[in-house]
Amino acid sequence: MTPQRQPQSWGTQVWLLLMLATGISTWGLPKQAMAPAIATAALLLIAAFKVRLVLLHFMELREAPRRLRLLFEVWLLLLTATLLVLYLH
Repeated sequence: MTPQRQPQSWGTQVWLLLMLATGISTWGLPKQAMAPAIATAALLLIAAFKVRLVLLHFMELREAPRRLRLLFEVWLLLLTATLLVLYLH
């Protein structure tokens, strides 16, 4: 007898993580508690994290060939770094 597999709940877990990140970016960064530049940098980093989650899990890049996934990871890193440098400069 083979054990029954539980349905994968990674989609729900990722969705909950995305909702948590949205909550942090909406209510977790109080306007008067930090400098606007720091809050904006935090929002950009949260957005990059959310983009990575969506592309890896819902657009199935985690199953993609290694080169394509590496291209995505480098693209996201460069884009986020460029936006941060342009904003903070």
